[in-house]
Amino acid sequence: MIRTSSKVVATCVVATFLWVSAAMAGEVEVLHWWTSGGEAAAVGVLKDMLKKEGHDWKDFAVSGGAGANAMTALKSRAVSGNPPTAAQVKGPQIQQWAEMGVLANLDDVAKANNWDKLVPPQVAKIMKYDGHWVAVPVNVHKINWMWCNPEVFRKAKAKIPTTWDEFVVSSDKIKKAGFIPVAFGGQNWQEATAFESIVVGVGGVDFYVNTLVKADPKAIDSDTMVKAFETLRTVKKYTDKNAPGRDWNLATSMVIKGQAAMQFMGDWAKGEFTAAGQSPGVDYVAVPVPGTSNSYLFNVDSFIMFKVKDKAAQEAQKTMARLILSPEFQTVFNLNKGSIPVRFGIDRTKFDDVAHRSMSEFEATASDGSLQPSMAHEMAVYPAVRGAMFDVITNFYNSDMSAKEAAKKLAAAVKEAETE
Repeated sequence: MIRTSSKVVATCVVATFLWVSAAMAGEVEVLHWWTSGGEAAAVGVLKDMLKKEGHDWKDFAVSGGAGANAMTALKSRAVSGNPPTAAQVKGPQIQQWAEMGVLANLDDVAKANNWDKLVPPQVAKIMKYDGHWVAVPVNVHKINWMWCNPEVFRKAKAKIPTTWDEFVVSSDKIKKAGFIPVAFGGQNWQEATAFESIVVGVGGVDFYVNTLVKADPKAIDSDTMVKAFETLRTVKKYTDKNAPGRDWNLATSMVIKGQAAMQFMGDWAKGEFTAAGQSPGVDYVAVPVPGTSNSYLFNVDSFIMFKVKDKAAQEAQKTMARLILSPEFQTVFNLNKGSIPVRFGIDRTKFDDVAHRSMSEFEATASDGSLQPSMAHEMAVYPAVRGAMFDVITNFYNSDMSAKEAAKKLAAAVKEAETE
């Protein structure tokens, strides 16, 4: 993983809040961005579980921006020397906070509750700094899903594709039948979401790791990356003219209503189908993006704990960390979120068929090394590198730039971002 100098906050932050004063004994002030119905309900369960063990929860919820607003609020609090005691932080940003020496060590909680055996090493690595647990994972979203309306495929006499060649054949039939092959939203994160699935589908897991996780400029500037960009352009060919600026959930609605055949999106899309009263395997089908049946790109939400002096507050933090990975919370939260548990050994009874498949694939890919972090969803590279990738991907998608030029620009952008 690429390492760059942390620019999360000014250097003076380290001196100002190595120790955070707890507002009262046994209280954790928790910054998070889970404010929608199901998510808020799940957070309420964690709050109640914490209270049952004698600790208080002070909510610091920041909605909007898929977490961007929350990170802005966290940095503001940190600069002023008054961060919350716990905060929802993802991916390499965990490492950036840990580098400043301000995070609590969770090794004792992890050891007592067997985290190293329950959490896959690919996920645990992101939650650790210098081999020590400094964050606790909450859930797993699979990114490389393709959501399909089987009725549209039947009407078009097309096959749900498993390869990119089949994708072209099926999309041509769907288009000829009067439907939109791909429901798409023209926003940079949606373009990056589709692109990273294409990269692993076209180049395989090792190529994905070298290009979008390790961000090796030499691997990026290659014929395989050129092919990935060409495939992204092929996907665009089968979207509709109103795609630019469309929100992801509106694109999902197009599949639900039978206006479009398929959508490339993470498993949060399942919530839209569920809300519409649709059943998996009947009204909709969830399958891997073409070429990715043996791959799993993951997005994991997690919490970091800031150092506190107060002993009761320390115990509250440790209790919260333990409860997050408890079977009860893992089940309740992920049923509400549409994601799956991040730890092994959870009873699958209450989960639907899509979740069952995701859970099985999560375990299988964790064993064979095909479980990899999502670049598009902040799990693989630092923000500066991710931003550089986004810029090139969206510029390519929205221009007549050649795929060869895009590969060269992506390699150059990553190399420049490394030095920042």
